[in-house]
Amino acid sequence: MMTPRDKDLAAESWSGPGMREFVALMAALMATNALAIDAMLPALPDIGHALGVTEDNRRQLVISAFLLGFGGAQLFYGPLSDRIGRKAILMVSLGFYAAFALLAGLASSFELLLGARMLQGIAAAGTRVLVVSIVRDRFRGSGMARVMSLVSIVFMIVPMLAPSFGQAVLAVASWRFIFIGLTVYSLAVLFWALVRLPETLPPEHRRPLSLAKIHEAVSTTLTTRLSIGNTIALTLVMGGLFAYINSIQQIIADVFHRPDLIGIVFAAIAAPMTLSSYVNSRLVMRIGSRRLLVLALTSFTTVATLHFAAAAWIGSTVWSFVLLQAATMACFGLVGANAGALAMEPLGHIAGTASSLQGLITTVGGALIGLVIGQQFDGTILPFLIGLVLCGATALAAALWANRPGHAVPERDKADETDTYVALD
Repeated sequence: MMTPRDKDLAAESWSGPGMREFVALMAALMATNALAIDAMLPALPDIGHALGVTEDNRRQLVISAFLLGFGGAQLFYGPLSDRIGRKAILMVSLGFYAAFALLAGLASSFELLLGARMLQGIAAAGTRVLVVSIVRDRFRGSGMARVMSLVSIVFMIVPMLAPSFGQAVLAVASWRFIFIGLTVYSLAVLFWALVRLPETLPPEHRRPLSLAKIHEAVSTTLTTRLSIGNTIALTLVMGGLFAYINSIQQIIADVFHRPDLIGIVFAAIAAPMTLSSYVNSRLVMRIGSRRLLVLALTSFTTVATLHFAAAAWIGSTVWSFVLLQAATMACFGLVGANAGALAMEPLGHIAGTASSLQGLITTVGGALIGLVIGQQFDGTILPFLIGLVLCGATALAAALWANRPGHAVPERDKADETDTYVALD
């Protein structure tokens, strides 16, 4: 994963876990969010039946409530972590995540469940902001993109397994035990981070918690072309991803009439995302984040368009859907790390606030786009595929605008590893 020289550089002023454990811990933190979303998918019909939800599309709110809380709260974690430090905020957010997961498992009404899910999402927002900030504290540029790709390799295994976990729980117990499982998992990760992860933001780099400083950081994040353009591109692609998450249970059950395949289908579509994240970690140091991002978005849009054309004119089976959707999601695996790293590249001095604001935009924006697309479900896959095409095309336009020559941060074709793997400043 790293050359001996990389390891020597990272170890000069770093007292935390080695690279493999660091990547695994960051992935475990990010996985709290994926588990909270994807483990629910097989349980949506059971939740609706238990809590009196008769409208199928309304069950999607179990996912959307979490995402809206998750996205909306991110703005608050960044400035706090820039002032207080990363670790204390991380511990608090994991503790509340566990508490609200348990509350969701005990909910006696659909409204209480949605409230607990939104609060769980608010708590989970801390992990997303802080993982990005912690990685940015240690790495920059293509080095950050590579580390985030390695985190994504482990992190993306979770969407492959989470629906199967949900199905396994449902085979022996109530859907409520899925939330109990989330509680246990988050407490285990909390203990791991408490024991092994040091503070990554030195006291001399902390920023005052003042409205003027926050306004300055927010303004910089929103007006820097590289930041806002790549954030918009990522938001649009995330909208496509959330549309898929919202719709997949209904697509498999209502369009293809194979609800028994939800775990297999989800794993088959998620697996190429893991592979493409690994490919990205190998290529980004040679090709550069900007070129890979444009190539990925071009491919995403092209494959989604071909999928729509095939479904509209020829028809679709569950396996043709899996094949073409897996190809689309493989392109998505190349987008996240590169768009995120490019958006953060000029903002290392305000990493916490920038990460939180970008996270708010991508998550809330993506969740709303995904909800709109998901609500168009009409018993066919065509509205979903039209949404993917539109998301991909507009994301590509935003990325080309953000990264055009003369505005993007220049990247060497072959970056020197001593410039991209940077220990704590």
